[in-house]
Amino acid sequence: MPAEFLKSLPRVDVGNGVCFDGVEPVFILGPCVMESKGFIRDMAQRLKKIADEVGIKWILKASYDKANRTSINSYRGMGCAEGCELLASIGQEIGVPVTTDVHSVEEIKIASQWIDLLQIPAFLCRQTDLIVAAGESGRAVNVKKGQFLAPWDVKNIGDKLKSTGCRNFLFTERGTTFGYQNLVADMRSLYWMRELGYRVVMDATHSVQRPGGLGSTTGGDGKLAPVLARAAVAAGCDGVFIETHINPAEALSDGPNQIPLKDIQPLLSQLLRIHVIINE
Repeated sequence: MPAEFLKSLPRVDVGNGVCFDGVEPVFILGPCVMESKGFIRDMAQRLKKIADEVGIKWILKASYDKANRTSINSYRGMGCAEGCELLASIGQEIGVPVTTDVHSVEEIKIASQWIDLLQIPAFLCRQTDLIVAAGESGRAVNVKKGQFLAPWDVKNIGDKLKSTGCRNFLFTERGTTFGYQNLVADMRSLYWMRELGYRVVMDATHSVQRPGGLGSTTGGDGKLAPVLARAAVAAGCDGVFIETHINPAEALSDGPNQIPLKDIQPLLSQLLRIHVIINE
């Protein structure tokens, strides 16, 4: 994709000092869910240390509620108001923007008081009221492309956001349903969504999920997440979304597809090198 075209894509600003502009990748990093106040604060501080050492632009991610769970018994989270306020305070402490999922118009009203980048979950990406409310919030918006959508289908979502006057938005690729309990990541999707005029992020960890694959919980191939991350940067994208945990085997949500925290620093360094090579 010509450098002139990439420069012409709209810049997406998130919080203070972080933007998706195609010059260097932005990384969205954090655990799947806020397991406790101490847990998310510790993870944020560890990630900040890693990010500072590698030298990346990044956004802290964690969910206050996992509304889409396989089992009624699965852990959900601490709730919208408490979670958003906590995440915002941690972001201010370490000096990075924050993002989290929102699931309803009412949650957007709460989250937009605290959160820099509102994330629309893939299963909700066609919910017009939700998209419109996010667009009207005044915050940047990240829409995860549904597992059931073709890449070019995101244009309709983009039109909904633009109808509110929102121009500060991007899309995230997170795999496409491929048979039962499996996803496949098509790197052509990154090119096609960018070709439509949008900034695009690759979700390396959710793209290796096996939805409901463990019966009452979701499975995944976490060891393949770095492979997809490397492929996405090589294919061309504006950012990479990576969920990580100190011990994925003990994570309260999406453990099988999260990358161990100890592996994050070398992976980020490698992704930056790939970005430099393809832009030489």
